[in-house]
Amino acid sequence: MKGDKELVGTLRGFDVYVNMVLEDVTEYEITTEGRRITKLDQILLNGNNIAIVSLNDFWSQEAHLIQNEAVSSFGF
Repeated sequence: MKGDKELVGTLRGFDVYVNMVLEDVTEYEITTEGRRITKLDQILLNGNNIAIVSLNDFWSQEAHLIQNEAVSSFGF
């Protein structure tokens, strides 16, 4: 997101404008007092506020493992 916020959650839907519905959201915000963490059940995030979207590390690691297994099974 633009600014000093990061949202981590489960993507449930999006549209052509990149508006997103997220569930089980954790919001990380950098403030002058430090890092603030807020838990939210569900949000509708306006696509204009999104700067970057990335996969969770868990899924990235799983994809890497699956890719390695596929390569191994073909003898590469």
